[in-house]
Parts: sequence; structure tokens; C-alpha cells
Amino acid sequence: MKQLLSILLVLCSVSNFNAQVKYETIESAKLGEARELKIQFPRGYSANDDTKYPLFIVLDGDYLFEAVAGNVDYYSYWEDMPAAIVVGVNQYDKRYDDCMYSEQNSLPIETGANFFEFIGMELIPYLEKKYKTANFRVAVGHGETANFINYFLLKPNPIFKGYIAISPELAPKMLDYLPEVLGKIPSKTFYYLANTNNDSSSIKKMTDALNTDISVLDNKNLFYKFNNFEKPSHYSVPTHAIPNAIESIFKVFQPISKDEYTETILKLEGSPVEYLQEKYKTIYDLFGIKKQILINDFKAISAAIEKTQQFEYYEALGKIARDEYPKTLLGSYYLARFYEETGDTKKAMRTYQTGYTFDEVAGITKDIMLEKAEAIKVDFGY
Repeated sequence: MKQLLSILLVLCSVSNFNAQVKYETIESAKLGEARELKIQFPRGYSANDDTKYPLFIVLDGDYLFEAVAGNVDYYSYWEDMPAAIVVGVNQYDKRYDDCMYSEQNSLPIETGANFFEFIGMELIPYLEKKYKTANFRVAVGHGETANFINYFLLKPNPIFKGYIAISPELAPKMLDYLPEVLGKIPSKTFYYLANTNNDSSSIKKMTDALNTDISVLDNKNLFYKFNNFEKPSHYSVPTHAIPNAIESIFKVFQPISKDEYTETILKLEGSPVEYLQEKYKTIYDLFGIKKQILINDFKAISAAIEKTQQFEYYEALGKIARDEYPKTLLGSYYLARFYEETGDTKKAMRTYQTGYTFDEVAGITKDIMLEKAEAIKVDFGY
């Protein structure tokens, strides 16, 4: 009976997952033919609200779409990235033509140029008009298509802000083009590169050389990550690379980690509260999402204030906490800590006392608030 229930649950999960996927055909004047698309929508996607979603354009969609779509669904479920729309472009029997480039300058020509224009001038405008897409777009490619997505970086005002290039078969001059462009890119750009020891010798040699050149670039707008995998084959490496790419590109969206707390926040010269505010401002600027500050992140900043004994920062943290969680004890507790540690003990006592009317949160209980108020009362004879 348990086995039957497990099978039914799996079937329901698959059904729910597939219900989000839509297959479409887009007529292309640039290509002179129709092209098949696979589209996965976020859970709860509705045309009746104002939410907009980052857009993934996955080349080699005939086999790469499912790997990307599954990871996007998984990471967004756990809120480690924003919910996103994933679009796979099928290229079965068209890959060579779509990726054609000149032997002289390594740039797209003929059918390759047509495919480039199809993506930028037809596909993305079509998706923007029909679905609720945000301005944050990620291009994904593997092998020849991983080389192809780089061409969008070579244009002024690139239409993609994120690039996932997995074991790219690089055009020869790409080793010159990419470091030059990425070194000067004027807006936040996320570039992920991966290879495997089982790639062909030419892929391995060129991607290692590209990594060497990009790694030394000094550009605050470039967020770069490289992975070399030892065991996967050229064809299985996307399943290893895609989770790493998503974690890298959407790191700012994720809760403050132990490493971020230890290696960054505790070493700040300025205010950890300003760091928190900048983190969420970046989320809004990049993804167009007004994300509520996580309780986890408030706790991390509070722990840093206690660890460094910079109690003056509790005032700003408390005001933000009151705005974000007005029905909880969070803001009152932080403000009371500020008053207590900066010498205004009467105000601290009253703030602890009045906090009793709010909801408990993050281990801050009503009993703790009353105990702290009582301790101040006893110590100072109020």
C-alpha cells in the first residue's frame, strides 16, 4: 500500500511539474521557418497580477531545457533564486547552421547571423509581449551554443545579464573578444564558465586559457565563476554545471550564509545594516523584486553587531525590522538593545515592556522581553 501511495505521489508531482510546461511554435522571418519552443512557467504563474519573472533562454533546448528547467524550479521552490520563466529553443538538426561563424573574424555569418537576429529581434520581443518577463535574462549554452551566447556580449547594451557557458567550443578570436569586453562591461554582468577533464583537448585548452584571462580582470561589474569538473563526460557535464551556475548568479538573492557572515560581514569597516540594505537594493535593481528581508538575514546582522560590539547600529536595524515585520517583537528588541547599550536604560526598559504586545519571532519571546525589562529595573532601581 505504501509503495502504491509513493508511486501516486511521484505521478502527481510529475503531472504538476509538466502542467507548467507549454510547447509552442514561433514563425520566424529571420530564419524563414518555424522554430519549436519549450516554455516552463513558475509555480503559481498567473496573468492576473503584476509579478514579472527573470527569463532563461536555453539553446540546445531539445536536450538542455529539462536540465535547466528542473534546477530553476528546484532552486526557486527553496527561494534560493527568484521564480523564473525558462524557454528552450529546439535546435535538433539545426545546430550547425544556427552556430555558423566566419573563419576570418569568428563572428556569425549567414544562417548563424540569422539565428542571432532571431533570438534578439524576434524571440525575446515575442516572449516579452506574450508573457510577464523581467529585464533580467540569462542565456545558456553547451558546446557550440555555449560559444554562440557570447556573441550577445559583443553588442552594445547586451540583452542578457547572465551567461552560462558549459564546455564551449570557442571560436578562435573569442579568446581575444571576451576578456576585452568583460573587462570593460559597464553594468552588472554574471558570467559562468565550466569545462570537464573529459572534454576534447581543444575545448579544454581554450576554456582553460579563457578562464586564465578572465580571472585577472578587475571590473566591479563582472561577477565571474569557473568550475572544472574531473569525471563527467562532455555530454553529462551540464547536469553538474547548471546548479553551480544558478548558485553563483543568484548568490545575492540567497539568505546570508555562514561564509558570507564570517568572510564578509564580520570584516566590514562600515555598517552591517547598510550592507543588508544594499543586498536587498541589489535584488530589486537586478530582478525587479521587492523581496522582504529574511528573518535569517536580520539574525545574521544582529549577531555581527553583538560580535563586534557596534551597538549603535541596532537603532537602524530596529527601524528596518519594524517596517518589515511590524507585528513582531523584532524591531522593539533591536531598539531596546540600542537604548540599553548606549546608556538610555529607562527607554530600553519601556521598549522591552511595550514589546510584550507583539508576536514572538526568531527566538525572541515575550518572556525574554519582560526578563530584560525587569533586570534593568532591578539594576537601576526604577
